[in-house]
Amino acid sequence: MAVTMADIQHLRSMTGAGMMDCKKALTDANGDMEKAIEEIRKRGKAIAAKRSDREASEGCVLAAAKNGFAAIVALKCETDFVAKNADFVALTQQILDKAMESQVANIDELSAQIIDGRTVAELITERSGVTGEKMELGFYEFVKDAMAVEYIHPGNKLASIVAFAESGADYQVARDIAMQIAAMSPIALDRASVPANIVEKELEIGREKAREEGKPENILDKIAQGRLNKFYQEVTLMEQAFIKDAKLTVGEYTKANKATPTAFKRITLNEE
Repeated sequence: MAVTMADIQHLRSMTGAGMMDCKKALTDANGDMEKAIEEIRKRGKAIAAKRSDREASEGCVLAAAKNGFAAIVALKCETDFVAKNADFVALTQQILDKAMESQVANIDELSAQIIDGRTVAELITERSGVTGEKMELGFYEFVKDAMAVEYIHPGNKLASIVAFAESGADYQVARDIAMQIAAMSPIALDRASVPANIVEKELEIGREKAREEGKPENILDKIAQGRLNKFYQEVTLMEQAFIKDAKLTVGEYTKANKATPTAFKRITLNEE
C-alpha cells in the first residue's frame, strides 16, 4: 500500500516523530496507522533501554498555581538542545497540566496518569524515541493551602512554589516570596522545620571549628550555638534577609503584609 504525505503528516501529528521516521513506520506497517504508531512506540522503548545508563542532567522545569494548589514538574533529558525544543517543552507543560488537574501525591502516581490514552511514562518513552535521548520525569513537587503562587526563572531550569495561610494575601507579596525562594534556596521554612540531623551536624561543625581555633573546651557549645543561629539566618526562609530590602527579614516582610508562608518547594537543574 502506498504511503501518502497526508498519512505521514497524520502520524507525525499523533506521535511527534520526524517525517522520515513516520514514513518508515508506515512503510513497514504497510500503511496501517495503528501498527505504525506501535512501531514508533517500540522505537522509543528501544532507545530508552539502550540509553538507560546515560545521565539526563538537562531538561525543562515548569510550575503552576491555582485555587490554593501549586505544582512543579521537571522533565529531564541529555542535552540543552532537546530541553529547549518546543515539543519537549510542550510535553512538560502537558504533564504539569495533568498534575494540576489530578493533584496526585507523588511522582509515581503522576507517571501513571493518562493523557490522550497513554500514561505519562509512555509519552516520555515515545518522546525519547523521537529525539534519540534518554528522558525521565525527574521531579514532581506540590504545596497546598488557602493560596499558592509559582515562579519560573527565565530559561525553564529553576522554579519555586509557595503556599500561604491567607486566601487574600497580596499576589505581588506572595510572588516576591516565591522569587526569594528561587534566588536564596532556603532549606526550611523556619528553625523548627530544620531536620534534627542537620542541626546536630552544624553544631558539631561549629564545635570542631572553635576547637581548631584554640577556644576553651567549656565554651565550645556556646560558640557552636552562636554559629548555628547564623546558619538559621542563612538557610531558613523566615530569617533570611529579604532580597528586595535587606533591612527586613522575610518574616518581617510577610508579617507586615499579612501573608504567612506555610510550605514551599524549589527545583533546579542548574549546578549550584
